[in-house]
Amino acid sequence: MVLGGTPYERFDIGVELAERGYAPQLVISNSVGSGDRTMDKYCHGHFDFVVSCFEPDPWTTKGEAQEIGRRATQQGWHHIIVVTFTPHLSRARYIVEKCFDGELTMVASPSPSGLLFWAGMYIRQSAGYLNALTDRGC
Repeated sequence: MVLGGTPYERFDIGVELAERGYAPQLVISNSVGSGDRTMDKYCHGHFDFVVSCFEPDPWTTKGEAQEIGRRATQQGWHHIIVVTFTPHLSRARYIVEKCFDGELTMVASPSPSGLLFWAGMYIRQSAGYLNALTDRGC
């Protein structure tokens, strides 16, 4: 499962993991919307494994986690690999664990560097954590 957003490198990591046999299918959160041409190469590309894309509802990590929970129940998943960017790893794990009780492996995609980026991410992810902590259930 690749959580949505940009930069797009995270989707390449998901493809690589599936190509290397770590997962029989690749599920991608198309949180940038169906009109994004870059996403077409992932969602409508030709691969030797199953690829499915969805638009989260709500349009948040919670919506992505809820989709993980639905698919896990429907398809009998016991272990998933979730790819997101480095600053989002901890909060994403916390949210996904609310909806999925199996084994969870988190994989980080590259993130920009620099003090301004990390200061902004610290504020954004901390605020997101506060929101997630007050949100009960999946």
